Amino acid sequence: MTDADRRQNALEALRSFGIELPSWAFGNSGTRFKVFAQPGVPRDPFEKISDAAQVHRYTGAAPRVSLHIPWDLVDDFGKLAAHAADEGVRIGAINSNVFQDDDYKLGSLTHADPRVRAKAVAHHLQCLDVMRATGSQDLKIWLPDGLNYPGQDDIRGRQDRLAESLQQIYAALDPEHRIILEYKIFEPHFYTMDIPDWGTSLLHCLALGPQAMVVLDTGHHAPSTNIEFIVAQLLRVGRLGAFDFNSRFYADDDLMVGSADPFQLFRIMYEIVRADALRPDSGVNFMLDQCHNIEEKIPAQIRSVTNVQEATAKALLVDRDALHEAQRRGDVLGANAVLMDAYNTDVRPLLAELREGLGLAPDPHAAYAASGYARRIATERLGGAQAGWGA
Repeated sequence: MTDADRRQNALEALRSFGIELPSWAFGNSGTRFKVFAQPGVPRDPFEKISDAAQVHRYTGAAPRVSLHIPWDLVDDFGKLAAHAADEGVRIGAINSNVFQDDDYKLGSLTHADPRVRAKAVAHHLQCLDVMRATGSQDLKIWLPDGLNYPGQDDIRGRQDRLAESLQQIYAALDPEHRIILEYKIFEPHFYTMDIPDWGTSLLHCLALGPQAMVVLDTGHHAPSTNIEFIVAQLLRVGRLGAFDFNSRFYADDDLMVGSADPFQLFRIMYEIVRADALRPDSGVNFMLDQCHNIEEKIPAQIRSVTNVQEATAKALLVDRDALHEAQRRGDVLGANAVLMDAYNTDVRPLLAELREGLGLAPDPHAAYAASGYARRIATERLGGAQAGWGA
């Protein structure tokens, strides 16, 4: 395949590549010391979706918006879905929340008290109702359950209770629904989390059945973890259901994806391309999960989308024939050079061409800044309560 062929193939693949945005990224957020308010922040889920639609309007690559329940509860989810359609996007995954209720201090789906477990299961069934009303197909579960001290609870018993709770939720799925199960090495608990790693998530998904898949959050691993290896393994067994893209320097920092280690993002996206999992029908949902504390919300999401696009474009430009031949010969430096040649390619002109072909401005950042949208919402969204983390 020639360079021109790879370039054309990259353009075709990128035209159908979409990234899901998190509704909560458009609200006020901060550190554990302070939440920093910004003018024009959404006051309700309808305004969150309107802001998310701006990202799609200027990138052409963000057609879905994840909701978080109960943060995004509304009286009429059919009306919310219709609003999304009017804005040119649609509702994506529905995220459950079992980390802000006092009953869940010692666990939710793993709690020793059957009453608390039943309450947590019922919340997930409520999320399934939201999915039915919005056309969503994915129930995303991040479980905050865990232990702070040895002996605090029975580790194996908590796994048994988790399996039983998940089975109750799984039994309520419609045929088109999926559970996508996230993991996190630590936080909010520090001795052990009940789903601390991809192996634990995978074991529970395998036990549940084919409608359960693993979610990989790029910030949820121990330092120096080879994330692309995990991606390759989950793809190999057909159980990678979704990404939560963000960046980290120290812990789960939820920074803009690609801001800390763009080479890692390229390596991850190469494994996606190599497995032909970039296709919209691959079963892998590409999502952002970020917390914009000091930067403007909409521009930060635009930056994240373009960072993923750049990493993906570079992965698509890898000369795989040359790479495979170098690997076959055992040419260590030659194989590495093939990857580095693609990574060092300036793909911004390619992405500008992609956007112009979609009828969009070549520079989405400049186009949004010139649109006047930020000034307009700062003027119009006066009164009411701004959305924020946990609201």
